Amino acid sequence: MTVLIAGGGIGGLALALSLHQIGVPCRVFESVPEIKPLGVGINVLPHACRELIELGLLDELDRTGIRTSELAYFSKHGKPIWSEPRGLEAGYKWPQFSIHRGELQTILLKAAIERIGKENVLTGHHVSGWEETANGVRAFLNDKDGNEIGSAEGSLLIACDGIHSTIRAKLYPEEGAPIWARRILWRGITKAKPFLTGRSMIMAGYQQVKFVAYPISRDDLERGEPTINWIAERELAADYDWRREDYNRAGKREEFAPWFENWNFDWLDVPGLIRNAEYFYEYPLVDRDPLERWTFGRVTLMGDAAHPMYPIGSNGSSQAILDARVLAREIQDKGETNAALLAYEAERRPATTQLVMLNRGNGPEQVMQMVEERAPQGFNIVTEVLTQDELEGIANNYKRVAGFQVEALNAKPPIVRGKVAAGT
Repeated sequence: MTVLIAGGGIGGLALALSLHQIGVPCRVFESVPEIKPLGVGINVLPHACRELIELGLLDELDRTGIRTSELAYFSKHGKPIWSEPRGLEAGYKWPQFSIHRGELQTILLKAAIERIGKENVLTGHHVSGWEETANGVRAFLNDKDGNEIGSAEGSLLIACDGIHSTIRAKLYPEEGAPIWARRILWRGITKAKPFLTGRSMIMAGYQQVKFVAYPISRDDLERGEPTINWIAERELAADYDWRREDYNRAGKREEFAPWFENWNFDWLDVPGLIRNAEYFYEYPLVDRDPLERWTFGRVTLMGDAAHPMYPIGSNGSSQAILDARVLAREIQDKGETNAALLAYEAERRPATTQLVMLNRGNGPEQVMQMVEERAPQGFNIVTEVLTQDELEGIANNYKRVAGFQVEALNAKPPIVRGKVAAGT
């Protein structure tokens, strides 16, 4: 039969391509009438890049994205705390990419349409509910106005419908809205001069006030004026009336720019990036509590529908891609069955639960918080504040939990067996 996929985001499309790779038919149902390249920049870590490369997408990633060479943390005064190479420079067999989220989704969408057929990627089709059948599952479909437009039958239903998942809400009707962390992220795009290596990803500040920046456009970088993706983050009062996160809601500069007006470092002009932005959006920092169960009969959760997490450590999209690959492997091994869904959950749910909780503690970015707490007035060199063992321990522990330690990943066999997809 056919696997039904609710949601045409990064996770849903990665799953469609993975199922095609193992010869399993699928159909993608996306709620919006047209899939547009929304959002700003994201990082795809080496373990997830490996999976995209095995789906034959390396050339497309290289065409638009940037191979990240370095991750570096700084204090609010612009002083270096910790830096490490990333991707091939770190010894991985696979690169790390900094890329516009919309570009990545477009790459996946184009490949999905080419491989499984446009007729199997349906926009304007919202999965509003389902029922089990003798041979699988029947999904009920609505249009953007909530009108019923039919149903689709398949062997399995996979919920890739995001943090506001309709399917998760029906499975857990008492859960309510996502949990807000009292922090807002303003995410923007600015053309500016290169900084540090030219392919660096930087984070400066601490939990209450933080700035992130990295280039995301290969063509612009080669022309000497890269498109810089940046994130300005600040903590707000508990009674702040936060607005639901949206990929396309414009932010208000006056709500965050004053907190960064003195952050003009000798290697990066933060106020200039904010002032000269082409556009920027507002995102409340939210997640959900980990669940004790994802799979119900022939239905399971995946990606943000299963384990929404803070965008710390660059792991949201990467973990959705890993979900897709593990699920495809289990379907390859066990068929389109409840047993495949349970085996996928048994591997992925504990791993992502640990990551959600680690991200709530700021993940690898906790070095910035520790510096602020121990030396709020600044320091000369970071080892006056943190030992080298502390710095290395925090970085290595996060890689271990997230599944991208260099030696372990390089030695790990492919998740999905068989030949690499065409297009490599």
